[in-house]
Amino acid sequence: MAGLDPGKLIVYKIVWPGTHDSATNKIGIRFISRPFAQCQSLSVYSQLLLGTRVLDIRVQEDRRVCHGILKSYGIDVVLRDVKNFLSETKSEIIILEIRTEFGHQDPPDFDKYLEDELGDYLIRHDEHVFGKTVSELLPKRVICVWKPRNSPQPKAGGALWSAGYLKDNWIDTDLPSTKFESNIHHLSEQPPVSSRKFFYRVENTVTPQADNPVLCVWPVTNRIHGYAHLFITQCFSRGYGDRLQVFSTDFIDEEFVDACIGVTHARIEGQA
Repeated sequence: MAGLDPGKLIVYKIVWPGTHDSATNKIGIRFISRPFAQCQSLSVYSQLLLGTRVLDIRVQEDRRVCHGILKSYGIDVVLRDVKNFLSETKSEIIILEIRTEFGHQDPPDFDKYLEDELGDYLIRHDEHVFGKTVSELLPKRVICVWKPRNSPQPKAGGALWSAGYLKDNWIDTDLPSTKFESNIHHLSEQPPVSSRKFFYRVENTVTPQADNPVLCVWPVTNRIHGYAHLFITQCFSRGYGDRLQVFSTDFIDEEFVDACIGVTHARIEGQA
């Protein structure tokens, strides 16, 4: 997003390129369990360099990243990658979603840990943020959405944002056409970004199913991977282009990021 003018870039106009299960590049055991849970091959730092601006991080009680029963490195590795990237850039804004993985317990005092680690980078919860330009938010750089399972949600006006500010409609299927049309349908039910006071995510992904012999993530999700451009085109042709906001994928690449930036640039110029 460095090529876009932060003085013109209003938060609600951004189409945010995101990654699904962002910190799974080292999940499980290589060649054994990793292919069944790995959704990204790049580190968080490399994803940010590529253009990812929404991260989806799952944690367990000991602050380690996990995906289901498989675990990886500690959350400190993710936060170090985020801070390294921020230290090397001047005006990039990141949405950092961290949630307790299903079937796991919340890490103790995790909200305080996040506030201590991210400190002055945090953009405090404020619904006026959606109507502000990036320049107006700087030098703050991170919207951190913390989604605990049992602990209290972050409070309004605090340093962290609660679960209701990053929503989606997850469909568990390995069928590209089913996921594609479901994504369109649920997006059509959302308010336009100009009046929305939360981020809404669409994930261009499909998921291995137990009744299918192919259980590795890459060959399954690759079935829909190439349809990201078509999805964006269909959003506009069906009249829902003004609702697209966070667009995420497995195994993110430069072409996916460029598509999101293209729509953002068109919005800034009043062409979309």
